[in-house]
Amino acid sequence: MKSQVGERLVQVLKNPEESECQESFVRAMELTKAYASSGSASHFSAVARLFYDLFEMFETGKDPRQK
Repeated sequence: MKSQVGERLVQVLKNPEESECQESFVRAMELTKAYASSGSASHFSAVARLFYDLFEMFETGKDPRQK
């Protein structure tokens, strides 16, 4: 499942207009930007991880923390 989410993310980055995942990408990006600008992020890797987890959640409909 992880590889499928990663492949979808690469697909939306390469061809944003043609990708089915564009809405998930935009929603994850908006929430991640809000988190990063809030000053709550303690390390840059936390921002990247949050973005990936949000994208995964919007794509699969499942909570990525429940692993």
